[in-house]
Amino acid sequence: MDGISILDRLQVDPFYIMLGQGILTLILLIVVIVCIFKIKKLYRSYDYFMRGKDAETLEDIIISHIQDIQELKFQDRANKDQIRTNNKNMRASFQKFGMVRYNAFKGMGGNLSFAFALLDYTNTGFIINSVHSREGCYLYLKAVDRGQTEILLGSEEKEALEQALGYKE
Repeated sequence: MDGISILDRLQVDPFYIMLGQGILTLILLIVVIVCIFKIKKLYRSYDYFMRGKDAETLEDIIISHIQDIQELKFQDRANKDQIRTNNKNMRASFQKFGMVRYNAFKGMGGNLSFAFALLDYTNTGFIINSVHSREGCYLYLKAVDRGQTEILLGSEEKEALEQALGYKE
């Protein structure tokens, strides 16, 4: 080696290299200062989070939330069971009906006689036929099983059943 330095071989003025290093150092210094401020801000958030409200510890808050979640799960189960029970009760209750008013005997004023059909979710129920005459009122009850009857229906009873089934309005 004959005494030529590395700076001589670069063919770049050493001033520019030192200027570049100075600028790079300045940029890195700014980045470090920004990071320090962000760390302080994060530490303040962390400290506030760890202190909690009214001097409660974070562990107490988490335990409280877990207990609340368990209580909500229990209430959810109870609500679902109640909904199932209500659905069963609703299916068993009468929810479809049809009614036809008519005049059973000519010469009597008003449509005092009627046929009334009551059905549940499975189209099972009964038909009440009330026939009004001058001598009195007579009630007839006919069972309906899944929309069908074993007894022959009169036209008014059939119309009331069709209304309850939704075939007529």
